Amino acid sequence: MRRLLAVLVCSVVLAAAAPVRAQPRPVDIPRLADDRGRTLTLRGWNVEDKTHRGEQALSAITERHFRDMRVQGFDFARLLVFWDDLEPVRGRYSETYLRKIERVLDWADKHRIQVLIDAHQDVFGPAFGHRGVPEWATRTDGLPFTPHPDDWFAEYFEPAVQRAFTHLYEDPDLRRAQARMWRVLAGRFEDHPAVLGYDLINEPMGELREGEDLPTAARRIERDQLTAMYNRLADAVRSVDDDNWLFVEPTPIVGEGVPTGLGRIEDPRVVYAPHFYNAAMEAGADYDPDAGWIESYEAAVTAYPREYGVPVVVGEWGPLNNSLPNMGRFYREALASLARYGSGWAGYVWCYGGGYCAVDADGRFRTNKEQTAAPYARAVAGTVREESWDPVRGVYRLGYEARGSYATELSLPSGGAAWRVTVSGGVRVGERVHAWPGARVRITVNRG
Repeated sequence: MRRLLAVLVCSVVLAAAAPVRAQPRPVDIPRLADDRGRTLTLRGWNVEDKTHRGEQALSAITERHFRDMRVQGFDFARLLVFWDDLEPVRGRYSETYLRKIERVLDWADKHRIQVLIDAHQDVFGPAFGHRGVPEWATRTDGLPFTPHPDDWFAEYFEPAVQRAFTHLYEDPDLRRAQARMWRVLAGRFEDHPAVLGYDLINEPMGELREGEDLPTAARRIERDQLTAMYNRLADAVRSVDDDNWLFVEPTPIVGEGVPTGLGRIEDPRVVYAPHFYNAAMEAGADYDPDAGWIESYEAAVTAYPREYGVPVVVGEWGPLNNSLPNMGRFYREALASLARYGSGWAGYVWCYGGGYCAVDADGRFRTNKEQTAAPYARAVAGTVREESWDPVRGVYRLGYEARGSYATELSLPSGGAAWRVTVSGGVRVGERVHAWPGARVRITVNRG
């Protein structure tokens, strides 16, 4: 991920670059589906407020976020919530915070955006100057912690932070507390119409053993600690919510092209949700098309869903310095790769300003990020036979065999005003296409 991570994983050999070609979607990676059996594609952004706490928590998120995202054709938001705000004192859950989350979900529902509730942590939590796991649940055994203000990701490798993760995974009382936290969240929002699912923990890390390199440690942590944690939390959620999806993440080390060691999660509605960041680019470098990173990442993140038969949704992606000379090519190649194997993605982050923000203060896309806004089918009522997007010509094509009585739903940037839609085999009504079961439907969307 960040600079230290780039150094620690420099021994990982990435595959040689290959020209990006149109490739068929892997047939052995299932697509996400809704409760009507329609094939789903999720495209959207993370929505967050890491700054405000207590009475001001989530105040940086407004209805404008969801309105503006929907106008640009996005239908998905990954909402960051923090355990330290939900349960600031052990056993006392903040009703104020739950109401604030509900208000955000109501805005999302009003603008037809599905929400993934993400239990977010950065460098474990407030005990280390960040957000996530409460201080009362942070145990360090007195090990040292030195802040790294110029490279915050390096703080994950501080002994106190690593030991805190070990206690979270291994201490029975902390396991129970984490499970109770999820029962509170899922029990409160299981029936909210905006909620699609729950991301059980953001970018989990762990403790390296003496003499262990980072890729080896990550595979062990995923195999021995994360798999067990996700199964515990799945049981906790299912005690109150039978329907919504469970999103599980590997460690961030998968971003270096190393397949996860995560095992099977015993639940029928699991989504694999890796993040898509490159260490060199996070440290400020331009995209290097000859390094083969996208190809290596794609090979790594498709191994788990192939083995366990689960959909993939990338929960975070997008470089900090998006206006460097090769970033236009990065966005084209990254979006093409994500479409090959994933059921969707959430860019980081929908906010109004600089840095990682998708748009500026006036709501205009920042350089190259406009490429994320393209036509797609958010729900297909049938079996997809072909799907493609040509960003140069501005042409989206979808072919499918209709099934059931529900409509296929398109999503068009700028409210559809800049696009021409033609349909054969079905009838278009706005952004919906209706067809008789068994019909072969072809949809073409052209820019201008």
